Amino acid sequence: MTEHSFQQLGKAVLKTEAEAIEVLIDRIDQKFHQACELVLACKGRIVVTGMGKSGHIGNKIAATLASTGTPAFFMHPGEASHGDLGMITEQDLVIALSNSGETAEITTLLPLLKRLQVPLISMTGNESSTLAEIADINLNIAVEKEACPLGLAPTSSTTASLAMGDALAVSVLEARGFTEEDFARSHPGGSLGRRLLLRVRDIMHTGEQIPVVDIEASLKQALLEISNKGLGMTAISDGNRHLAGIYTDGDLRRTLDMLSDIDSARVRDHMTTGCVTIQADQIASDALTLMDSHRINALVVTDEQGFIQGALNMHDLLRAGIV
Repeated sequence: MTEHSFQQLGKAVLKTEAEAIEVLIDRIDQKFHQACELVLACKGRIVVTGMGKSGHIGNKIAATLASTGTPAFFMHPGEASHGDLGMITEQDLVIALSNSGETAEITTLLPLLKRLQVPLISMTGNESSTLAEIADINLNIAVEKEACPLGLAPTSSTTASLAMGDALAVSVLEARGFTEEDFARSHPGGSLGRRLLLRVRDIMHTGEQIPVVDIEASLKQALLEISNKGLGMTAISDGNRHLAGIYTDGDLRRTLDMLSDIDSARVRDHMTTGCVTIQADQIASDALTLMDSHRINALVVTDEQGFIQGALNMHDLLRAGIV
């Protein structure tokens, strides 16, 4: 096999699978609408089942549903006949995947599912199969051919099943009004979860860790506070913990360009007023946006009246995984 041969085979596989998905577009019809309505009406959980490769796809569909606002889990059809069927309640809905529609482990369950009177959605490649005919709704995932040159290994058919499952999950997501924040709540360990759930109050420096000096402080006192607190700036208080301004490392460089002797300098004469601030209940990613847009590395946290509550810098965002 030459390099060119491998490339050609790879492209042929992707082309075949892409064509299999494209065919599905015309099958998003009334049956698909009814399937979405059934999922939305389910008061329990969506139980997805499938055997072999269809089982792997079913597991992924269940995970996608669960992470997008539809409680779901995967049930192995072989184990279902040996006790796991007890996981299904009358309020649940079953989605069964089988390309042939005749998978023995699944057809064995059909009378039991009917006895439980749970709605059944099937995804099959054979609309005349046992599973398709017994199901309340069958979603046709038939493909013209598998991408496998032998026509044996499930490839195009599993891709089509996964795509149809994604279409169902995302359509229901839209209907539920599922938001980014909802998604983040089910993904607290991921970067999106951190960006959308972490608040400024969760990472800001408070109490004695806040760099702050009085407005009457000398410039030397301000520099000592910046050095001790390590945030690259200090807040300037009007004496009542109200923010009057800020003095940063950048301000220091500008001050040194102007003054040859800073011993008698007062911080009030060189501080930045009208500075950018953020509030504690804002999401931490807002702090990153503010820092980027204003080209600054630190922020003072204030309440609505402008009283100092905390401080944070870019390093705090890095440690929190926001950047």
